[in-house]
Amino acid sequence: MDLLKIGAIAPQFCLLNQHDQQVCLKDFQGRKVLVYFYPKALTPGCTAQACGLRDAKTALDQLGVVILGISPDKPKKLAQFVEKKELNFDLLSDPEHQIAEEFGVWGEKKFMGKTYHGIHRISFLINEQGVIEQVFDKFKSGEHHQVVLDYLLADQ
Repeated sequence: MDLLKIGAIAPQFCLLNQHDQQVCLKDFQGRKVLVYFYPKALTPGCTAQACGLRDAKTALDQLGVVILGISPDKPKKLAQFVEKKELNFDLLSDPEHQIAEEFGVWGEKKFMGKTYHGIHRISFLINEQGVIEQVFDKFKSGEHHQVVLDYLLADQ
């Protein structure tokens, strides 16, 4: 894994969201964007992370931050996730994990003695100029939103 670092230019991407509509990073130029990668919709850790961000969305909106979640799930599965958990932001489908690879979050993982390749739970705060301002890679799923908020509020 070759994880993108602070100061790198964020890779441009366009992916389908939960409504089968194309969403591009460039659509948010001039705004901060939290791009968070997660392994699989509707799993316990990913649900805790997404629900935390859902509940913090008003605060993130006030700080001018757009939330985009990215996983290998297809748009139909993302739509189920959004509906079941009443998520209030876009989830994007990266089934070939091309964008995950560009950000350096696709790599070897181990779970219950098995080794496989998948998405590592890492987030990137991209500034208004499209540069990675912060990388969040050490947090518990349910505390992700607070780690992001703490960073943003410390910057005020």
